[in-house]
Amino acid sequence: MSKPVAKKAFRLLTQIPREELFAPGHGLCAGCTAGTIVRHLLKVAGKNTILVNATGCVEVSTSPYPYTSWKIPWLHLAFENASAAASGVEAAIKVLQRKGVIDPNKKINIIVLGGDGGTYDIGFQSLSGMLERGHNVMYVLYDNEAYMNTGIQRSGSTPQYAWTTTTPAGKVWRGERRPKKPIADIIAAHRIPYVATANPAYPLDMLNKFKRGLEVEGPSFVHVIQPCPTGWRFDPRYGIKVARLATETGMWINWELDHGEFDVTVPVARRKHVKHYLRMQGRFRHLTDEEIEEIQKWVDQEVERINKLVGRQVIGPVEE
Repeated sequence: MSKPVAKKAFRLLTQIPREELFAPGHGLCAGCTAGTIVRHLLKVAGKNTILVNATGCVEVSTSPYPYTSWKIPWLHLAFENASAAASGVEAAIKVLQRKGVIDPNKKINIIVLGGDGGTYDIGFQSLSGMLERGHNVMYVLYDNEAYMNTGIQRSGSTPQYAWTTTTPAGKVWRGERRPKKPIADIIAAHRIPYVATANPAYPLDMLNKFKRGLEVEGPSFVHVIQPCPTGWRFDPRYGIKVARLATETGMWINWELDHGEFDVTVPVARRKHVKHYLRMQGRFRHLTDEEIEEIQKWVDQEVERINKLVGRQVIGPVEE
């Protein structure tokens, strides 16, 4: 079986600095892929970066007083106002550059980092406002598909049939009853310059998207899947394996929309059946074969929709 290949795999290979701007010793769970995402993000962004962090797993795990894992300027904001604060930071920098306090030719990256709770739900209003106003800010969503920091409650990102503490699985209630909100599509509807989805199992593709998001003038949005061993119920050793299976099965499609030009950046020649992804996770352990086939049908439809956008032929999953 052919493997997915990142389209722009070597563009950043010789440009990734060795310097670490995300310090070790943080309190993220064993096997948490959020640390991998943030570490790579800061390698692309560099020292001239201000990061605004919404409340969530990354925030509480990297800033227990009096310690910090951040070697760049970092602000902690509440779930609901991180994008509003980043808008203010961007406006303040423009004023300081106009007055000559800061070199007007100096590029300063402003990044918002938020989880699904602070993006899909509580923080959506300030995010939408930031995009509408056109602030030169990149928003990075690390998506672990529930409120993991506060006890694994469902969010607007929780996929259908997934177990959480507020969507239990039993004979009547079969986990989350609603489908995952298509947040990247909703963001794309704001007509901003750059929107992309990424996966830490394909790091060069992810790095390229961070780089492109920081290059464009105006707002950008990068949505990264973030497998959570605690909430998804899998062995911490397998975070990247689970992430890779998400793309190999079509549960997660890596695409980008760059100034209206749409592309799938990690094409999968022959998809695996979704059962390989679902059965690695305890949150889907209750599913019947019929329910898994229902998810497979939905994935087939979504893959077909995406492939039509780029003019590619759809090949169904391989039974294994």
